[in-house]
Amino acid sequence: MKQIDHLLQLVKTDIEVESPGLSRTDFLRLTGKGLAIGVVGGLAASCQSAGQSAASSQPDPATVYRSPSGQQVPSSAPYSPPATVPKEVDKPIELEQWKSDVDVKSAPTPTPLPMDQRVGYAIVGLGHLALEEILPAFSQCKKSKPVALVSGSPEKLQKVAQQYGIKPSSCYRYEQYDQLKNNPEVQAIYIVLPNSMHAEYTIRGAQAGKHILCEKPMANSPQEAQAMIDACGKAGKKLMVAYRIQYEPNNRMIRDMVRSKQFGAPKFIESFNCQSSANPQHWRHIKALAGGGSLPDIGLYCLNTTRFVLGEEPIEVFGYQYSTPGNPLFREVEEVMSWQMRFPSGVIANCAAHYNVHESRRYRVLAERGWMGLDPAFSYQGLRAETAHADGMVERKETPTMAPKNQFATEIDHFSDCVMNDKQPFTPGEEGLQDQKIMAAIYQSAREGKPVKLPAATKPDAFRGPEPDLA
Repeated sequence: MKQIDHLLQLVKTDIEVESPGLSRTDFLRLTGKGLAIGVVGGLAASCQSAGQSAASSQPDPATVYRSPSGQQVPSSAPYSPPATVPKEVDKPIELEQWKSDVDVKSAPTPTPLPMDQRVGYAIVGLGHLALEEILPAFSQCKKSKPVALVSGSPEKLQKVAQQYGIKPSSCYRYEQYDQLKNNPEVQAIYIVLPNSMHAEYTIRGAQAGKHILCEKPMANSPQEAQAMIDACGKAGKKLMVAYRIQYEPNNRMIRDMVRSKQFGAPKFIESFNCQSSANPQHWRHIKALAGGGSLPDIGLYCLNTTRFVLGEEPIEVFGYQYSTPGNPLFREVEEVMSWQMRFPSGVIANCAAHYNVHESRRYRVLAERGWMGLDPAFSYQGLRAETAHADGMVERKETPTMAPKNQFATEIDHFSDCVMNDKQPFTPGEEGLQDQKIMAAIYQSAREGKPVKLPAATKPDAFRGPEPDLA
C-alpha cells in the first residue's frame, strides 16, 4: 500500500501542475475512483518483479491516454491481428478467422499490384461510358492504370487529365492518335468510341504496337470485325471485346447452374433489354455512327448473354423490327427489335430490345424442374439473381446473393492479366465477330420476313478463350 500511495501521490502531484491545491478527495472526485485506480493499477503493474508467472506478466490491455494538454481517455495497448503475409505481391494476406461457417465467407483481402507493375491504358473517347464508368473503375483495378487520354475536346482532355493524374504529354487529339506508339507507358488501348470508329482505331492502335480492348458492339459489320481481328493478328497484339457480363459474378453463377443442369436441362429462355432514349442528335440514333438502333446497342446483351449461358451457338434466327412513324428518334435506326434464336439442343430463346419503353433488363432460363435468371441482369450495378423450383408442396423462390464487383474493373484486369502473362482473352475478337454475324442475320430475317439459318458450331464455347482467373 505504501508503494501505491506513493504512486498515487506522484499522479496527484502531476495533476496539481494544472490544478494547484487539489486534495486526494478532490482528485478522486474529479477523475472518478475507477479511473484513478486504473491509472494506479497500471503503474503498479509495471513494478511487478521478473520472477512472477508469464500469465500474470502480460500487459494490461486497459490503459489511459493523456494528451499533451492533460486530457485523459481510456485506451489499450497496441494490437496487430495475427496474419500470414506471403512474399508474393499478388498473393492475399491471410488474416485470422473470426467468422463461423454459419455466415457467408469474406472475400480474400485485395491484392493490388504496385503502380509500376500495372498495365498502362490509353482511354480513347471521353463520352458517357468513359467518364461515368470506365475511368472511375480504375480505382478498383488491381492490375491496371490509366496513363493516357485521347479526345477531340481539349477542354475535356485538360480537366480529366487533372482529375486522374495523367501527364499533359500523354493527352492526344484524334489526329495525334498514332503517336501513342512513342509512349512506352501505354501497353493497351481501351476504345470507347461510336461504333463506326471501332475498326479504324483498333487497326491503327495495333499498328502502333498496342493491345486493344474494344467496347461492344465490336463494329458495324462482320467485315469490319474481321478486319480488326486480322490487323491485331498481323501486329501480334491481343484483341478483346468488352463483354462485361461474361465476367460478372451473378451471370457466371447462372451460367454454372444452367450448364450443370441444377434444375434439369434448359428448355426456353426469355431475355429483354429495354430503355427509354432521347436526343435524336445523339450518335446512337445516327445509323452511320451506330450501325443500327436498339439491337446492336442493348439487344446485344440478350444475344451474347444467351450464348454465354448456354455455351451453344444458334442455328436459326427469326427477327421482327418496328419504329413509330414520325418519331424523330427513329428516322434512321430501329425502335424495337424482337427475335428468336433456335439452338442445337432444342432451346428456343425469345429476345427483345426496345428504345422507347420504361427500363427493363432481365432474363430467365426455364428448365425441366425450375427456372433461374437475373432481374436486373444487364445494369452496371445492383444485379439480382432469382431461382425457383418445387420442393414437395412448397414452391421455393430464392434470391442467391453474391458480393458485387465492379464489372468494368473486372474485365479490364482480365485483359491486363492476358497482356502480362501472354494469355488469350476469354472474349477475343472472334467472340465479337460471331455476334456481328448473328445480328446481320437477324436484320436480314426482319427485312425478308422469314427465318435465316446459321452455320452450326463445332464445339461448346466455340469462340471464347480459356476460362479466366477472376479471383
